[in-house]
Amino acid sequence: MLRNTRVMNRFDLTRRLVAKLKDEAVVGGIGFSNFDLWASSAGRAENFYMLGSMGLAVPIALGVAIAQPRRKVFALEGDGSLLMQLGCLATVAARAPRNLAIVVWDNGVYAITGGQATPAAQAGTDIVAVARGAGIAQSAWASDEAEFEALAEQALAGDGPWLIAARIDAERPAKQTPRDPVLHRQRFMQGMGVREG
Repeated sequence: MLRNTRVMNRFDLTRRLVAKLKDEAVVGGIGFSNFDLWASSAGRAENFYMLGSMGLAVPIALGVAIAQPRRKVFALEGDGSLLMQLGCLATVAARAPRNLAIVVWDNGVYAITGGQATPAAQAGTDIVAVARGAGIAQSAWASDEAEFEALAEQALAGDGPWLIAARIDAERPAKQTPRDPVLHRQRFMQGMGVREG
């Protein structure tokens, strides 16, 4: 399926997803994933920005999904970060949270650490096939922007877990997320309703 997908722009897709959100939680993985989330929706208290640790967007989002089963939760993660924490896909499949959707931005490189090629680029590892093999049946490549939006709408409306993968270009983000983890944590806790403002 990967060969049938067009290369899209991560920031454009992030904006398209954010435009569909109400009170859903979004966990942005390190680097460009959360930089674009910040640039798209810095005012959303329901956003959590992972700073400094690769591969933790999905585990954090899984924890939020378990703690708040009535709230839809999205994890935005790069292919390199997800490859560092592949075991999380089996855990997601085993827990089967109906409210969790994972969005994987696949550019074939570890962009935040210097552009080294990922195993997906070197060996043809198919993240959607890996997710399905781990037990996440509702895993798909978005072939273009319209299909990405359709898959996001399905994830918002239906039961998951979901994994949506998109091939993306190498464009650098326009902004960086402020390096203030305490602020991000406090705002997110307020957005989740577990701490008053």
